[in-house]
Amino acid sequence: MMVWLAASIVAIYLPFLNETPVRYSLAIPALLFIPGYCLIAALFPKNDEIDLLERIMLSIGLSIAIVPLIGLGLNFTPWGIRLEPIVIALIIFTLLMIIVAYLRRAFLPSEERFRVPFLAIAGRIRRELLPPEESGFDRFLSIILILVILIVIITTVYVIVSPKEGERFSEFFILGEKQMAYNYPDQIIAGLDYPMFVGVGNHEYRNVTYTIETWFLRTEFDTVTNTSHIITMDPGEQLALILAHNETRIIPYNLSVRKTGYDRVEFLLFNETVPGLEVTGSDRINASYRDLHLRITVV
Repeated sequence: MMVWLAASIVAIYLPFLNETPVRYSLAIPALLFIPGYCLIAALFPKNDEIDLLERIMLSIGLSIAIVPLIGLGLNFTPWGIRLEPIVIALIIFTLLMIIVAYLRRAFLPSEERFRVPFLAIAGRIRRELLPPEESGFDRFLSIILILVILIVIITTVYVIVSPKEGERFSEFFILGEKQMAYNYPDQIIAGLDYPMFVGVGNHEYRNVTYTIETWFLRTEFDTVTNTSHIITMDPGEQLALILAHNETRIIPYNLSVRKTGYDRVEFLLFNETVPGLEVTGSDRINASYRDLHLRITVV
């Protein structure tokens, strides 16, 4: 488990590996099997407590429960739900379970400790697939069948883990002062700065030049049509940035409103094409690639 975990970390962060299917082939078991398996090894160190199939099923089920719980816990920390904190938290959890499992096994007699019977499993598979009493032609057909099954499995795994270029999109998000998805400024004193963060992620399979615009709006709600209308829309900051494929950038941003009357801040993301300043109001919002907004009260 430790060797696989180390290989997964290398595949996630090594430049020429982290864009290949190797990353997914190693990282998916590290997420969906290893945490639960190490927990099961710590809880049931004896070989007669649960059988191998039960360990495998419980390992998958517990991993599916453990990883979201770790993410939920990280959401209430200053680090938030990001790649590095999740990787570090999973490593710490897995290593702790390995240590507990090692200590519990150390107090058991050698013959009572659970071991994966690799040789017995391999021998049984060999006897089932290539029985000794089979003729040479039957053995040849069995080998062909095994090769076909392996090719199908490898092809299926490759299709699952290979990124599909048809799924092209860009992320656009805003975070609060502690880089988490809450604690956004809403009660604002005119003239003061309120720190927050704006994030953009490029998954377009090419380098993209993005433009982020901030607009301050005063709106009016029409009770007849049950819709809001823009009364005024004043420009704020504008920022251009170039992102490579799979690059995500989180940018510090100080929200500052210089006068009262506004009730909404609009964040617009343009993907390479930015309309002229003559396009305003709802037309400019609709022309953006992505848009976000905050409801505010300025005093």
